[in-house]
Amino acid sequence: MIEVVNLPSVLERSSEGRRSALPAEFEPRRLARRALQVIALLGVLLLVFIFAPGFGEVSALLNDARPAWIAVAIGLEALSCLSYVIMFRPVFCARMRWSTASRIAWSELGAGSLVPASGAAGLALGAWALHEGGMPADRIARRSVAFFLVKSSVNFVAVLALGLVMAVGLLGDQPLWLTLGPAVLSALVIAAVLLIPLLGPGEPPPEDAGRAAALWSAARRALVDGTTEALRTLRTGNLLVIGGAVGYWIFDNAVLWATFEAFGAEIPITTILMGYLIGQLGGLLPIPGGVGGIDGGLIGTLIVFGAPAAEAAAAVLAYRVVLFWLPLLGGAIAFAALRRELARRPPGEALATC
Repeated sequence: MIEVVNLPSVLERSSEGRRSALPAEFEPRRLARRALQVIALLGVLLLVFIFAPGFGEVSALLNDARPAWIAVAIGLEALSCLSYVIMFRPVFCARMRWSTASRIAWSELGAGSLVPASGAAGLALGAWALHEGGMPADRIARRSVAFFLVKSSVNFVAVLALGLVMAVGLLGDQPLWLTLGPAVLSALVIAAVLLIPLLGPGEPPPEDAGRAAALWSAARRALVDGTTEALRTLRTGNLLVIGGAVGYWIFDNAVLWATFEAFGAEIPITTILMGYLIGQLGGLLPIPGGVGGIDGGLIGTLIVFGAPAAEAAAAVLAYRVVLFWLPLLGGAIAFAALRRELARRPPGEALATC
């Protein structure tokens, strides 16, 4: 089990000086160990599917995978990553150089491939880099929350719309608990997010407050201010933000569709879209690379929605391999370049005036 990075604690540590040390959880050696853990877990999962009794059909599908469709999946994942990069700059700092923004965004994607946790680890790494580049901690926390909410909102809105359409029988024939149920849950989540600003930032903690109270106050303020900023960002109609968020979601779903095609499975797109959100909840578990959590959630959900078990297992395994390797390789290159850029920057010189 590996630790999930805490964004407020990273900002607290990095606020102690302009040239703060790289947080221990992001040291190259520790990241390399995590990468090896994920590789080992993916290898074990692959061996189970190939050699374990009862998985013969999955093994046969893996052997007969169509390389052209795997290549398509890799290309779609690259487009998903690029969509993430595109929306990063206008949310955090529209005046930042694209090269710097791209390096931070790709570094976040790389960290997220090792500890998915809905992107928390990646955002924490980005928070450290932004603070090293001169951005105030409160602004980083607020905009990190806004970025996360904007990126995640597409999935919930899509499930709400698709669930309602399927519930009335326009697309497929699924029981109400598989269509209207997720739609109602998505509506409740959306409503809860919209109500967060009403909580207010709360009173600042007293000077003699403990560390836990100070962190809780900072987290509440970041959540309230970040939600307000997310709503304000969406109201501006910035095409890079909206297009990036939608593209990140569409292309990630399309990767899963392409891996099904790689094994000759004709799965309704509604099954993939509805299975995606529910199955991705397994990524909240702090498991290396999400291996086991995301996989089990996706496979189980897709089977419930009618996907053949063997094809679902093979497609999800291929999907997870693509989602691990491409962001990790791109993130490793970007992280190395980012550290060199930050090291060359004179202390006190900001990345940009935001």
